[in-house]
Amino acid sequence: MKLTDTLTGTKRDFTPLNQVVTMYVCGPNLYGPCHVGHALSFIVFDVLKKYLLYRGYEVNHVQNFTDIEDRIIETSNSESRSIKEISEYHIDRFLNEMDALRVMRANAYPKATDYINEMINMIEKLIDKGIAYNLDGDVYYRVERFPNYGSLSRRSLNEMESGTRIEVDERKENPSDFALWKSSKSGEPAWPSPWGDGRPGWHIECSAMSISLLGEQFDIHGGGHDVVFPHHENEIAQSEGYSGKNPVVNFWLHNGLLRLSEKDTEKMTRHQGNFVSLEDAIKEHSIDALRIFLLSSHYRSPRIYSTDEIHGIENALSRVRYSLETEYDIHGDNLDVSIRQKNFIDAMDDDLNTPRAIAEIFELSRDINKGIQEGLNVESGTNLLRELGSILGLTFENSKQKNQEVTPFIELLIELRKTMREKKYYAEADLIRDKLTELNIQLEDTPDKTKWKYL
Repeated sequence: MKLTDTLTGTKRDFTPLNQVVTMYVCGPNLYGPCHVGHALSFIVFDVLKKYLLYRGYEVNHVQNFTDIEDRIIETSNSESRSIKEISEYHIDRFLNEMDALRVMRANAYPKATDYINEMINMIEKLIDKGIAYNLDGDVYYRVERFPNYGSLSRRSLNEMESGTRIEVDERKENPSDFALWKSSKSGEPAWPSPWGDGRPGWHIECSAMSISLLGEQFDIHGGGHDVVFPHHENEIAQSEGYSGKNPVVNFWLHNGLLRLSEKDTEKMTRHQGNFVSLEDAIKEHSIDALRIFLLSSHYRSPRIYSTDEIHGIENALSRVRYSLETEYDIHGDNLDVSIRQKNFIDAMDDDLNTPRAIAEIFELSRDINKGIQEGLNVESGTNLLRELGSILGLTFENSKQKNQEVTPFIELLIELRKTMREKKYYAEADLIRDKLTELNIQLEDTPDKTKWKYL
């Protein structure tokens, strides 16, 4: 199996450092709901994990939650809600949506605020080594003390400018020095530290959590291409500066980004509003179609969201479902599907080439349908189709049709509940909500309307 490492820029054989594959994937910043662009990244690394398991590896998968950072603080202040309240709501929502997308749960979901002491210990060691310095309670990393700084993003110090999440501070020794610890400010949460009350910088969070849970060196670090610089670049500097180990990560893997349209040159982002919410996408499309759409380009390539393309995939899936649902007499020769399995494995071994793997699944479906017409025993084909589909997270069930069938009834009950509440029949309204909850349907009352989603 070969994977492309962003740091070296090469596609090379994947060999784990130890018997268990260790994988850290950057998780969501908990200031708002996820969109389809987030789903692209999480589905890519879900397929990588599923394939590693299929190939016989054991995987220790860690995915963090960023529950302290500039934007979640801004959201907390603007909505007059505590950071804990906001983060817990979005963690629950995230896990529910990942379950709906058939993304396997990680082995651990660390929250940044649970690792403050580990971050402080790392920063202290970096200061002791002369790699970091304190400026009146703000601690910065000296990038000039790390000779390989810029290697991941292919940038030199002279080319670098302050990125989106690097604060400009004229006191810094070098404009590219980045914050490890930020001194306490009004309206922000703070923790005690040797440099005074404050909070961690964004980048140190992932270094502390990954080292704490996976060790000073681990196999795979994943995330979107948008976090190569400055986030992952700074992680390397922090982690290597702290531990002295090189490399800290065996393979850096980055997925391409999803855009809303050809005209939209920016990736999907919550703070700019140019996104399709994951909740809406799950309601509109089947999970199989969504996953195939997001996996039908190579994971390192950029992608443009297209409902027309997803609808086309829905139509193609109907032929695959026909392969699995058609009754046939088992009396002929066995269908030979060995070439499809080999081609699928060859594709996945080649840097997780899911477009080729998906093509083999559709070819296998055609082989099965042809075999049915010829009176062959296609049981081996249907078994293989389900087996290979499961690696990509596919069930070949028409969940979209099921959603469309029940949606009018759910919305009717929601309207009835609204009427009950307006007439102050609160017990009856609560009964409707409770019964829907028993059916794994969660209601969310907003000022404008009541939303619903599957748990």
